[in-house]
Amino acid sequence: MSGHSKWAQIKRQKAKTDAARGKAFSRAAREIIVAVRQGGTPTIEANLRLRMAVEAARAINMPMENIKRAIERASGAGEGNYEELTYEGYGPGGVAVVVDAMTPNRKRTAADVRYIFDRHGGNLGETGCVGWMFHKKGLILLDEAENRRSEDDIMLLALDAGAEDLKKDDTYSVTTAAEDLDRVKQALVKAGLKIESAEVTKIPTTMVELDEEQAEKAIRLLEALEENDDVQNVYSNLEVKE
Repeated sequence: MSGHSKWAQIKRQKAKTDAARGKAFSRAAREIIVAVRQGGTPTIEANLRLRMAVEAARAINMPMENIKRAIERASGAGEGNYEELTYEGYGPGGVAVVVDAMTPNRKRTAADVRYIFDRHGGNLGETGCVGWMFHKKGLILLDEAENRRSEDDIMLLALDAGAEDLKKDDTYSVTTAAEDLDRVKQALVKAGLKIESAEVTKIPTTMVELDEEQAEKAIRLLEALEENDDVQNVYSNLEVKE
């Protein structure tokens, strides 16, 4: 959990730059479009994935105009025909990497992802080669400074809400079953806690710690994958040290 939490922090820091913010908006728009299409309705109340996508977009300060435009695009013929794909492979030092992408062009994205792996000393593998090392979970982050309660109090609130676990690292990380994420989040909000972020993610079962040189190479691979326009999320079991 600690490695995942620290990597999440790195991603949040990167998102503060203007260039990364633009990419974050594009990714949020794609998620909204796919959520509308898969959910069959542009109504937030009747489409849980869309509601989560809109909340995530607003969490990164995406303008409501952009959000509405994405929902409208999802209703247009020929618009937003994205395919969801997952790639798996190994990075420098044997780090396991899982990449979630949304793309209108499967061949282009596969070629781009393979090139990034090769260029940064990794290897794109077959489906399932590392996926078994990750569990799909709900992850809720709570900023300690925004929630002035004891760790025991927050733990009890989280468990009472149906969470599986809570860890304290750079922030409070509440883990849930993927299907329980929204229910637990709403219960924590009702209890007066302030949510920093809530998402369905992939959490590694074990972490890998590398020496400084290999870790830097692995981080460059992860960053390069994240910068690709078709990539939505990148997960790894790299233990990131200060």
